[in-house]
Amino acid sequence: MHASPVHFQPRPAPLPVDAPAERWPLAAIEALFALPFAELLFRAQTVHREHFDPTEVQLSTLLSVKTGGCPENCAYCPQAAEFDTGVEASKLLEPAVVLDAARRAQAAGATRFCMGAAWRGPKDRDIEKVAELIAAVKGLGLETCATLGMLEDGHAESLRDAGLDYYNHNLDTAPDFYGDIITTRAYQDRLDTLQRVRGAGVKVCCGGIVGMGESRSQRAGLIGALANLDPYPESVPINHLVQVEGTPLHGLEPLDPLEFVRTIAVARITMPQSRVRLSAGRQEMGEAVQALCFAAGANSIFYGDKLLTTGNPDVDADRTLLAKLGMTTS
Repeated sequence: MHASPVHFQPRPAPLPVDAPAERWPLAAIEALFALPFAELLFRAQTVHREHFDPTEVQLSTLLSVKTGGCPENCAYCPQAAEFDTGVEASKLLEPAVVLDAARRAQAAGATRFCMGAAWRGPKDRDIEKVAELIAAVKGLGLETCATLGMLEDGHAESLRDAGLDYYNHNLDTAPDFYGDIITTRAYQDRLDTLQRVRGAGVKVCCGGIVGMGESRSQRAGLIGALANLDPYPESVPINHLVQVEGTPLHGLEPLDPLEFVRTIAVARITMPQSRVRLSAGRQEMGEAVQALCFAAGANSIFYGDKLLTTGNPDVDADRTLLAKLGMTTS
């Protein structure tokens, strides 16, 4: 007696060069989310193997160079000044401190060093100081990334000239959920900064956060907003909300781990040449969920003991996990 054959749905045909701006309609992304789990991971892994070594993961380290006191009211963020989270506001770190952290990250295997500052947007004098940090880190041979908030005209060019490789500015969530999370800036403000970054010839690092109470359709909306950028980001950090006491989102029902894996898989399918990065929330995932994420097409992680102000698996734990999985690093 023979088992019945399994019929897979055909993968979408490649889009023509002159395809419209919306390469991925919301309905198509929702259909990916709704696939049986094994089928979704098969498709994601197939796409992943077309563009990357499936056993290789890129390591990035993130350092908060200016912590706390941010005037924005992002509901997930412990650095917002209006939330009582115990995060103390600090001044911009001195170059020697940043350079020391970058050297330690490089010695631990990181190839990209990202510097984050809790500003709504930097002033010209801030850009000058951060440019010095970027030049110093670039001098070590590391790729450089910065996340400083909204940029004005000329800022991206100054950072580029200092040696900036990537600028991170997340969309955070779907356009129709954004107002539930942030009211101090508009979605278009984020898009304007991304346009300035692209205009300066700096690569874009742009992702979002899931587990903030959004629906699956809104998770699909986030992926669609990213995938339909022209071009889509070279680096896509997918954050799992880390709930911090004192923020409005503390106490939410956590997102199901398999739904997070689905989000990774859909990001991989819709943005096939991006580095899809496991970012905040890895500490709470455990090894099995992280392994599923790698199988779903994640191929970059933030590496180190802290992400801005929240915990992250330490270097030894990461090395142990990657060794168990037979992963190589870059």
